[in-house]
Amino acid sequence: MYILSHLSFLAVAALQFQLVTAAPTLREDPKNSELDRRGLISPTPAFSTVSPTNKRLFQLEGKTQYFAGTNAWWLGHLQKNEDVDIAVSQIAATGYKVARVWGFGTTNDPGKPYDVWYQVLNSSGQYFNHDPVTGIARLDYALAAAQKKGIQLILPLLNNFDALGGINTYTNVYGGSHNDFYTNPRAQAAYKNYIKFIVNRYKSSSAIFSWELCNEPRCPGCNPSVITKWASDISAYIKSLDRTHMVSLGDEGWFTATSATTIPNYEQSYAYGGYEGVDFQANLAIKTLDFGTFHLYPNQWGYNFTWGNTWIEQHNAVGKALGKPVMLEEYAVPQGELADRVAILLKWQETVVKKTSVAADAAWQFGTVFPSGATPLDEYAVFWNSSELEVVGVQHAREMRAKRAVATL
Repeated sequence: MYILSHLSFLAVAALQFQLVTAAPTLREDPKNSELDRRGLISPTPAFSTVSPTNKRLFQLEGKTQYFAGTNAWWLGHLQKNEDVDIAVSQIAATGYKVARVWGFGTTNDPGKPYDVWYQVLNSSGQYFNHDPVTGIARLDYALAAAQKKGIQLILPLLNNFDALGGINTYTNVYGGSHNDFYTNPRAQAAYKNYIKFIVNRYKSSSAIFSWELCNEPRCPGCNPSVITKWASDISAYIKSLDRTHMVSLGDEGWFTATSATTIPNYEQSYAYGGYEGVDFQANLAIKTLDFGTFHLYPNQWGYNFTWGNTWIEQHNAVGKALGKPVMLEEYAVPQGELADRVAILLKWQETVVKKTSVAADAAWQFGTVFPSGATPLDEYAVFWNSSELEVVGVQHAREMRAKRAVATL
């Protein structure tokens, strides 16, 4: 474990960190042989794509299919290989095909102990962390472990929130408020440097399902065109680096008043008013975004749990209208919220399977007991080897795999 003060960090930067000038491509990376040994360069890659035969579904493992996945944001932030191996094995054994894992980890202060972080942003510059215990090697290992078990990863490259280095780690250095990030030229240049570093490192790997612009991007009070323009620019930039893998936004699926005449059961309330500066329909229409994402947390947003079924059907309707896949990328009910949270989760899953052509879903979040004692989980976790996971994980994954691969709803 390296615990560095700001001064000692600068002193050893040449040894452990890469000062950003231009991010190397994967084949130029001096650690490429290690990536190859870890299985991150696929000699015969089976990349996931939008299905060539049904544009509302995905082609996964060379086959058009529905599938279930999970969120395991912590996978690349675990410092012990054994923790990663156990978690990936359990995710695969559940029947999940895809896991969503944070592809970001930014700090303004590299002196904090016991953290994993992939980049440093501060007054001295922008650095990438190649330390084997605290740096990008942890994400390397997570990808290699996932690939061995046939799991593909969705990698968000930025966080809207402060945890593990969100938008504010950029504005802390380059100025402005959270909302200014989307139009701040210096912040955007730094973010594109980070994108280039990550995408070029892994773009030859079939362990990547898709790149994601941001976890739950928001610009409260902004005209939704701000994020739409930003998403157009960033997704086009990623496509310029990697034309093979898919790209998504990672948003929660907020609607605006322009949706009033185009989605069923529209209502004038928080999720439909554009308050967070996001327009799901406008963003899904971006040519360089391959599919749409939406999340589901009624208890956080002021709705009852049964409303979740309406939310799912509304996003399915937009996907149908625009002819693109949509994924219910996060959904959860917290422990203790209801006597039987499984019943609510099952109703949402029934809507996905039987009433829509939503291409895939991913529960928040997978839970397990780590040998190291790491505790990255929250009150939404559904734990390995529990009766809950058997029903809403194993059985649901089986139902999604068995669903006929057509999109008529």
